[in-house]
Amino acid sequence: MRHYEVTFIVDPVLSGDEIKTTAQTYVDMLQQEGCTIVHNDEMGLRQLAYPIKKRNSGVYYCVEFSSETGAFIPKVELAFSWHERIMRFLTVALDKFGVKYNADKRAGLIGKKTIRKAVATVEGEGIATKVAEPMPKAEPMPKAEPIAAVPAPSQEEE
Repeated sequence: MRHYEVTFIVDPVLSGDEIKTTAQTYVDMLQQEGCTIVHNDEMGLRQLAYPIKKRNSGVYYCVEFSSETGAFIPKVELAFSWHERIMRFLTVALDKFGVKYNADKRAGLIGKKTIRKAVATVEGEGIATKVAEPMPKAEPMPKAEPIAAVPAPSQEEE
């Protein structure tokens, strides 16, 4: 199984229902192509780093999915580029570390303050993760003894 993640920005001028319908259209398209949707995350309205299509904000969506092959990805990206409501999109192939990171993030182990010394297992993935303990506080360094002043060599005149 290959794992992918597509992040796209929807035009914020649309109504809430239109925005959700647009996002659901692409989720349905992925499912029709035989993909298994792992997680669908609506990140909400966010400021853009630079204006896109004269907009300073956009509604972000991130869809994580898995598939046997990636042959359908150019077709999906073409649909993203034709759609006027989509401002930008990015499709990324995830390696095992990306999959583990996303699973830990969904489990609440990343991005939020967690209880130290907790061990959590992600359901369905069989991945066990241990949260690191905080480092002990360093002891203060002992004060150095002052260096005794060394008299300057005298210049003897002959």
